[in-house]
Amino acid sequence: MWDVGVHYIGDVQDESSPVRVAFDHLTDGALRWSPMPDVYDRFDIGGRMYEFPTGVERLQEQLIGYFPAEGAAIRGYVAAVNATRKASGLYFAEKAMPRPVARIAGGLMRAPFLRWAGRTTLEVLRTLTSNDDLIALLTGQWGNYGLPPAQSSFGIHAVVAGHYFNGGSYPVGGASRILDAIRPLIERSGGQVVVGAEVAEALMDGQRAMGVRMADGRQFRSRAVISDAGARNTFERLVPGPNIVTDALVRLPQSMAHLRLYVGLKHSRGARPLGDNLLVHPTPDHDANVERFASDPTAPFPLLFVSFPSAKDPEFTARHPGHATIEVVTLVPYEPFERWEESRWRHREPDYDAFEASLAVRLQAELERHVPAVAGRIDRAELSTPLSTRHFIEPRSRGGVWRGRDARTVSLASARAADTHRQPLSRQPGCVDAGRDGRDVGGALAASAVLGKNLISRMTKPRR
Repeated sequence: MWDVGVHYIGDVQDESSPVRVAFDHLTDGALRWSPMPDVYDRFDIGGRMYEFPTGVERLQEQLIGYFPAEGAAIRGYVAAVNATRKASGLYFAEKAMPRPVARIAGGLMRAPFLRWAGRTTLEVLRTLTSNDDLIALLTGQWGNYGLPPAQSSFGIHAVVAGHYFNGGSYPVGGASRILDAIRPLIERSGGQVVVGAEVAEALMDGQRAMGVRMADGRQFRSRAVISDAGARNTFERLVPGPNIVTDALVRLPQSMAHLRLYVGLKHSRGARPLGDNLLVHPTPDHDANVERFASDPTAPFPLLFVSFPSAKDPEFTARHPGHATIEVVTLVPYEPFERWEESRWRHREPDYDAFEASLAVRLQAELERHVPAVAGRIDRAELSTPLSTRHFIEPRSRGGVWRGRDARTVSLASARAADTHRQPLSRQPGCVDAGRDGRDVGGALAASAVLGKNLISRMTKPRR
């Protein structure tokens, strides 16, 4: 009944967009999409409300309506986002090229994107405006990539923010339909999908990976191992013994951890019917909000992302009549949870249970404050903490992170210095890192590395 975390996807209503074409390619066109309302994101920043409508021109007009004196800055921002997104195409295309070709042309292909990505989001926006409220609104989606504006790379900000310029959509039938639609294609191609199966380690032939050993003892042998557990988990925990992955890659910082409150309502009328997202920030200074909560866990949450999955899915009511679901997400540091790291799920110490319950109460109170219609209608609420993320997604990792490696400029600089701009290629023979989140592009880049073919262009080419 709970959503698995796919809150909205951009660029899929246009059947010719590369994102939609890629999904159609992976699912053989079986996955359907339901558009979100015209206003897909609403923001409460320090008590002031804003809306993001669908369409870049309409969004630009809306922003100028909020800030009439900032027209030039807003147009400059939109132009910068579009320029960065265009440059990112070459940056990612280079990763799928054969290494000899990339050695010749790679630097020129990466340079335009890295010129934007090497600066923080705040640095770029300060060149456009000194209006702190406008900057707060333009960066109000920072939770989508996990770092506030003074720390995040503008390159990552632009790729994510521009992704939603034309609105958002939700998979019809819920996020689990993505796997349901992909599985038949995998199986028809001779593959197998195994769930609830933990990988214990990679099987090695000398220094080369040649398969995996599962926690239950089963072995799967292959010519290559592709991992989406993230570089640190893969090369520190799954590849046994010393390996030759660069230190710079392993030391890249991780993103923040998160709390997620899953809420079930007794009656669907208790949910907001439109299905847009609500993003709440206590003040316009996102970086200060993060620092304040990190030093004092009783301070206001640095942000709240309130999502209404049941309202986004047109089939939900038929599957679960009389019910509705809501999610409330916030980002938190991992350190307060670290002392319970080795305890087992549902068998943790009483002090952890009390801490978890207090956080759940606070998040529910915030939900009822910002969405008053749910008060008195909540039937069930379950909290997922960073330790829950660790248990279900990365049992042997540290941090219960939100987005894998974080989106700061120092990460991009370290990646360049370590030659890891060629990710998903790793320097461990036979083992390829596809990225922490296992997204379709990461998988396609990894497959390109293994097969020596540019599968990105094939995957995003419109089908006949």
